[in-house]
Amino acid sequence: MATIYDVAQLAGVSPATVSRVFNGVGVSDAKTTAVRHAAEQLNFTPNRAARTLRRQSSEVIALVIPDIENPYFTEMARGVEDVASEAGYSVVLCNSDSQVDKESTYLRIAMAENMSGVILAAASDHTSLDEILATGRPVVAVDRSTGYDIDGVVMANRDAGRMATEHLLKTHQRVAYIGGPEHIETSSDRAEGWRVAHRAAGIEPPVDLLTFSSFRVDGGRDAMERLLALPEPPDAVVAGNNLIGVGAIQVLTEHALTPPAIGVAVIGGLPFTTLSPSAVTVVRLPARHMGVTAARMLLERIRGDQQPARTVVLRNEVRAARASR
Repeated sequence: MATIYDVAQLAGVSPATVSRVFNGVGVSDAKTTAVRHAAEQLNFTPNRAARTLRRQSSEVIALVIPDIENPYFTEMARGVEDVASEAGYSVVLCNSDSQVDKESTYLRIAMAENMSGVILAAASDHTSLDEILATGRPVVAVDRSTGYDIDGVVMANRDAGRMATEHLLKTHQRVAYIGGPEHIETSSDRAEGWRVAHRAAGIEPPVDLLTFSSFRVDGGRDAMERLLALPEPPDAVVAGNNLIGVGAIQVLTEHALTPPAIGVAVIGGLPFTTLSPSAVTVVRLPARHMGVTAARMLLERIRGDQQPARTVVLRNEVRAARASR
């Protein structure tokens, strides 16, 4: 007996697209034709249980995030919970630790427990949503895209990197960037913003000042130590997220280079530091608004919204350091 995966392979689309076609969700005419033609060739009969999933599911949604210790994600979770609770839904918070296997386990639990839908900050660019999307459950991506044709809410990450770098380049010559893992879209896009700002200032981006690490405090510490050990160290640094910023500032303080001795710009609010916040430039990220927006989009899908997938991009703002060189 043919499966949804067989149809997807023959039609040249993802299993999620096959599910969308047979659940009446918006898909292009070309893909719809290809799926239906493949289904006819394979004598495939859609699983009616998937079509009625929305009526059978529990009033529970899963929120899967990569780092529960990061205040950015807990702030986002608060936004999700506020909207879900008001609508009568409960939220199960799942911490993937940026591990694909752990993330996959939580997605299987969401299916086994018949949860209504999932809001997901993907652990990796290798995240697979084939199985859960094939059931007809809605998934909304947050913070980073997944490569799937699903709803998403992301930050203007390239702009965030550009804005932070542009501000430092006004008063500094060698501006470094410390990002999280290079393969994570959030990190690579902010790094591209760093490059764009340099080129706009007529400067070739200095490759020795572009570093990638983890999105955690120790990642910021390790990268900052490497940058300070360069023959020509930076006189300013852009931290690719809040925890990287904390780690970088810790190292600078230990080296008696507390801002403004070295300029610092952080993408995301500093969650904890002994340094006066006014000494650091911060690119604010509306994390709670991201959670609110994602939860509203997910509830619309649960209630039967069938419009094509859309992506909402949230804008940032810069709070400049009061102290400068």
